[in-house]
Amino acid sequence: MSKVNVVFWTQGGNTSAMAEAIGRGITESGNEAAVAFISDDQLNELKDAKAFAMGCPAMGDEVLEESEMEPFVSAVEAFASGKTILLFGSYGWGDGQWMRDWVERMQNAGATVLGGEGIICQEAPDDDMADKLAEAGKALAALA
Repeated sequence: MSKVNVVFWTQGGNTSAMAEAIGRGITESGNEAAVAFISDDQLNELKDAKAFAMGCPAMGDEVLEESEMEPFVSAVEAFASGKTILLFGSYGWGDGQWMRDWVERMQNAGATVLGGEGIICQEAPDDDMADKLAEAGKALAALA
């Protein structure tokens, strides 16, 4: 059984709900899901992982949260090469530009983004979105 990290930043709880759905899929695949708010401890664990998930909602003008998540993602860029990353996040408006930028950033750092794109959800995930996220969690766990 592999431990698969799902780290996220959330403000209103929607991205947290997405993370929990991914964690459910990881657990259903027979692996251990470590779902947690971002921290230096998680950063250290991601360095040794082959595959992991990161989530952040769109903030402001469709950017990552700037005071905590942005520095975290910058640190991940330094060791992302060769890793598979599932990116996810919620938004209230816009068209997902923050996620496209984030995917490109991780790919430029040498990572493979699971599915070739991030999973975005407007507001809270409904049952269909939760199932899609769980399936992505299973796919991620198969690579861990």
